[in-house]
Amino acid sequence: MYNPPVDLIKKALEEDGAFADITTLSTVPDDQWSEARILARKPGVVAGVAVAIEVFRQMDERIQVQQLVQDGASVQANENLLLLKGPARSLLSAERVALNFLGRLSGIATLTAQCVRAIEGAQTRIIDTRKTTPGLRALEKIAVQLGGGHNHRFGLNDGVLIKDNHIKAAGGIKAAVAAARQSAPHLLKIEVECETLAEVHTAVEAGADVILLDNMTVEQMRQAVDVIRREAPRILIEASGDIGTNTERLIAVAATGVDFISLGALTHSAPNFNISLEFA
Repeated sequence: MYNPPVDLIKKALEEDGAFADITTLSTVPDDQWSEARILARKPGVVAGVAVAIEVFRQMDERIQVQQLVQDGASVQANENLLLLKGPARSLLSAERVALNFLGRLSGIATLTAQCVRAIEGAQTRIIDTRKTTPGLRALEKIAVQLGGGHNHRFGLNDGVLIKDNHIKAAGGIKAAVAAARQSAPHLLKIEVECETLAEVHTAVEAGADVILLDNMTVEQMRQAVDVIRREAPRILIEASGDIGTNTERLIAVAATGVDFISLGALTHSAPNFNISLEFA
């Protein structure tokens, strides 16, 4: 369970003009109460249920919500998620914000679940990246977890990942790893991004804890995994870059023996999950 971000929800309602909804205020009587339901329009994994409930609570505490599914649940097409009862004006004015959160987060959870299922039985984990929507990172990473995936770094301050530009700025892989060893807390692993087998050899010699195989072909990944497992089996291996969410591609990458596949697409390219609110 997680705590819905109240401040973010309030800002979203204000952004949408929910407290000054001209259409609703001019067409719906103030004393009208209504019942409604929120339902999934297709099969998938839902995320953001708790957020949607908080949207309605922030809009109007008189709204009564009956929760029918939990975050992370697999649902079928036309399955009800929430039953609502309260002032019609408030239900209408909160509708879009609640559905936006549900659609975005359920889309991420559903895509993640598809990727996790694709490599079921492999020792490889599907993980996310920092390619998230500004301001929504915490929720989007929770959605990845709800879909059965795992989280990479939350931010730049909680892990050492030496990428190509760090390597250039530091004067090489060995120099960058040595500098990180001196400065970073001893409990943090040091990960190095490598694009060639030569860089993999250098990262192994430098004492990297994790090696990220970036933008490699499947055959290059297989060769790199063989080198790392032979020379330094303690090193964890991540594959990333131009992998995508295609099932065949994921299966092929997992078969190379990498420990992790990181997918920016989980959060930057997940399709919106179709969810609707219908009045009774």
